[in-house]
Amino acid sequence: MTQIHDPAFDYDAFGQQYSGYRQTDPRIAAYIFKELEGMETILNVGAGAGSYEPEDKYVTAVEPAAEMRKQRLLQNKVPAINATAASLPFDDDSFDASIALVTIHHWPDIEKGLKELKRVTKHKVIVMTFDPDCLDDFWNVDYFPELIAIEKQRYPKNEFIMNSLGGNCEVFSVPIPFDCIDGFQEAFYGRPEAFLQKEVRTNQSAWGFLPAGLEDILVKRLADDLNSGEWDRKYGAYRKMKSFTCALKLIVSKI
Repeated sequence: MTQIHDPAFDYDAFGQQYSGYRQTDPRIAAYIFKELEGMETILNVGAGAGSYEPEDKYVTAVEPAAEMRKQRLLQNKVPAINATAASLPFDDDSFDASIALVTIHHWPDIEKGLKELKRVTKHKVIVMTFDPDCLDDFWNVDYFPELIAIEKQRYPKNEFIMNSLGGNCEVFSVPIPFDCIDGFQEAFYGRPEAFLQKEVRTNQSAWGFLPAGLEDILVKRLADDLNSGEWDRKYGAYRKMKSFTCALKLIVSKI
C-alpha cells in the first residue's frame, strides 16, 4: 500500500483548472450558510479558489497555493493571505466563525491547524470533510481500491476532528445532489463516465498520490465495465438516485 508522508497536493503544479471543475454547489452551500446565520466576520482557511464563501459576510481568506490565490481573483473573490492553518496570523477571537471546507486532509498537522481555528474564533468552527469510515460505502471502492486506501490515510476520523476542536460538536451528513457541480469523487455517484475524463481526475487530489502507471489501470477497469454493461448491471440504480448520502460531513463546533 502506498504510504502518504506529505498529504498536501501540489495545486501550483496541477491546479490550473481547479475552479472550472470544483465549484460551489448551492444545495451543499445551503447547509454551510445555515450554520453561518448570525455570524458577520468569517475566516476561510485552505480557501482555495473561493468555493462556498458567503457573499453577504465579511470574509478573510487564507490560502498557501499561489495558483489558488490567482484563481480567486479571477472568480472575483477577496484576495487571500499567504499563510497556513498551523500558524494563523491573527489574534485570539478575531472572527465570529471559521470555516475549513474539504481542506484539512491537505494539512501536515491537522490537530494544530484545528486548534488554531478554535483560537482565532469566537463562536463557531465549521469543517466540511469526508468520513473515512464511510468511504467503503461508495461503489468506487470496487474499482479504485488503491485510491480509497490513500483517502483513508489522509482523512482524519470525525472523533479526531471533534476532540481537536475541544468537543461540543455536531456532525451532519450532507446529501450530494445527482447533478452536483463540485467535482469531488462522490459528486459522480450516478455519472461514472466522468471518471474517464483526465481533467476530472486531476482536480480530485487523491489521484496525484498513486504510483506511476496505476491510474491508467484503475480507469481501464471502470471503462471496461461501462463498455460491457457490467457497471450498470451492478450499480445502475445509482443513475436514478436524486441524491446520495455517504461520506460528506459537516462538523460544527460551538465555542
